[in-house]
Amino acid sequence: MAITDDVQRISAPVRRWARTQKQEYTHGEARPLGADLGAMGVYLGLVSAAATAIRVSGRELPTRIPLGDAVLLTVGTFRLARRIAKDPVTAPVRAPFVSYQGTSGEAEVAEEVREHGGVKHAVGELLTCPFCMAQWVGTGFVLGYVTAPRATRLAALTMTMVAGSDVLQFVYDAIQNGALQPGGDESGSITGQDV
Repeated sequence: MAITDDVQRISAPVRRWARTQKQEYTHGEARPLGADLGAMGVYLGLVSAAATAIRVSGRELPTRIPLGDAVLLTVGTFRLARRIAKDPVTAPVRAPFVSYQGTSGEAEVAEEVREHGGVKHAVGELLTCPFCMAQWVGTGFVLGYVTAPRATRLAALTMTMVAGSDVLQFVYDAIQNGALQPGGDESGSITGQDV
């Protein structure tokens, strides 16, 4: 028990400091700082494990990534992150953490985190934030590119094609609604709706 007592005694000031930082940062709002720290730990752990596995396998890291591949992975990351965070089809993945609030643009939903503070809050924010998801998706694409470049290019190509199709859908809708004709839609939105 002496070791446990020593750990408690040594960690007490750190815990007090962390509580003070949380109080000063949150001003009483329910923010999941501990859970966010845990998510960062999971991310770092997964990246470290993947990097170790790549190193042990003897794979060489690319000395450079061709511009075409970088663009393909970038657009694929954008589309897949947005698909995970905003698409109605992926709502079942987000449902345990958020509640449906309505639509938010073309083929996207608005959701709010269900629980405030804690792990469910942190996961809900991660799953509904396309900017946050892009970090995880982009890392997955990069790790995939290093270990299985052909399959990763194919997956990124699929998402890039979907992103291109999305743009064409908006252009087609604009043409159908007369927005590209002189004196067409002047609301400032391509479709006349909030996108």
